[in-house]
Amino acid sequence: MEKWFEWARRIQAISQAGLHFSKDVFDRERYAELQQLSAEIIANYTKQSAEDVEKTLAAEKGYPTPKLDIRGVVFREGKLLLVKEKMDERWSLPGGFCEVGLSASENAVKEIKEESGYDVMPKKLLAVLDSDKHTDKPQMFHYYKIFLQCEVVGGGAQESVETSEIGFFDEAELPPLSLKRNTEAQISMLFNFLHNPDKHSVFD
Repeated sequence: MEKWFEWARRIQAISQAGLHFSKDVFDRERYAELQQLSAEIIANYTKQSAEDVEKTLAAEKGYPTPKLDIRGVVFREGKLLLVKEKMDERWSLPGGFCEVGLSASENAVKEIKEESGYDVMPKKLLAVLDSDKHTDKPQMFHYYKIFLQCEVVGGGAQESVETSEIGFFDEAELPPLSLKRNTEAQISMLFNFLHNPDKHSVFD
């Protein structure tokens, strides 16, 4: 991650925490100014609208913590389930943000069903990764990515409002990946679990 982005995101986290805890009107003004400064920095370097970035940052309330992104890992006959995202026309493991009220495994089951049409049963936690350490694509917020292996128990391939194609792919024949959702190194790690079923979960 580039230093300017790391600094801007840290300024945002400090300002968000300050706005959450501070009762002093003058301190709140200063924290709001820091939040605006963070938005201006991000907008300047990413060529996004400063207004859009500021709205996105301002929508974050409470004490800032990493967001949880869960990805369902489904193998069939040595191939990995991927879905084609309508947002960028690239492929990813089915998944998304964890929703309040659902456990990690319930979120994985839900996302796989919604995005691929398959009914699955959770089997094993494969990895929990810090997104900052495992991608060169700067993201507005800090994520932990959870990879949960699941087994197909029913259903069938079905497109959704978010996905336009569903398929199983060999590691040597991967389609263009949606790199903000999953990287080639992460996919390689998952196939390593397939070939080495006794491998311990990865936490990094």
